[in-house]
Amino acid sequence: MQLSLQSALSREMNLYRTVTVTSKQGDIDGDGIKDNVFLTANKTPDSPFWRNVTLVIQKGRTDQYEHVPMKNNGGYNPTLFLGDFTGNKGDDILVVIDTGGSGGSIYAYVFSYLNGQLMTIFNSDAFNETYKYAVNYEDQYKAKVNSYYLKERYILDLTYKGEEYLSEIYNKVGVLKAPIDGWVNPLSGLYPVDYNRDGIYELEAYQKIAGRYNADSLGFVQTVFKWNGLEFAPDRQNVAIFGGEI
Repeated sequence: MQLSLQSALSREMNLYRTVTVTSKQGDIDGDGIKDNVFLTANKTPDSPFWRNVTLVIQKGRTDQYEHVPMKNNGGYNPTLFLGDFTGNKGDDILVVIDTGGSGGSIYAYVFSYLNGQLMTIFNSDAFNETYKYAVNYEDQYKAKVNSYYLKERYILDLTYKGEEYLSEIYNKVGVLKAPIDGWVNPLSGLYPVDYNRDGIYELEAYQKIAGRYNADSLGFVQTVFKWNGLEFAPDRQNVAIFGGEI
């Protein structure tokens, strides 16, 4: 019985042990020597959920390890990307973790060595607090999206949603039967794109626009960010909608 209990305890400890989820190599601190970058985490038994996701950097010059905790450190499919976002000739680190929420939101961080110290230069919490919106349905089969931070307005043509959808909320002359407000979800995608092909990556952020409910998707807000020497600043913002049948 004692051996059986020890075996069961050992299996449980193995299930919860810290493992390397993914790894990359790059020159993180700009000293010309490749460093090893890992994401470590604890696997949840019988689930793809990861707990205690931690960024670990092993310096190539010294073999020393640096552990970087993240505020939002639990989720699905943790991924790493290394590339130069700041133009400092070193590899910056992009970490993305799926939350598993119904809106498809993510946790995202960008880390960079600036002035000899590893700094967090992007995090999804700050992004979500800054980029707020209002979504309102209007008469004549339209929806209005107001982007408060950038002070821009987008008008969506809802006719692509089809007659059945429109007849539920509009009368025969295109007037709303009742006021309807939608919303814009938190960050749901963050992608490195080198638009200028200069070796320096921009960040393209996606936020899903929801209508009457989360599955009633109206499109996406897309915002492109460039590093300006101090922070990621918005370069441009667009709204993309889905196409309908011709």
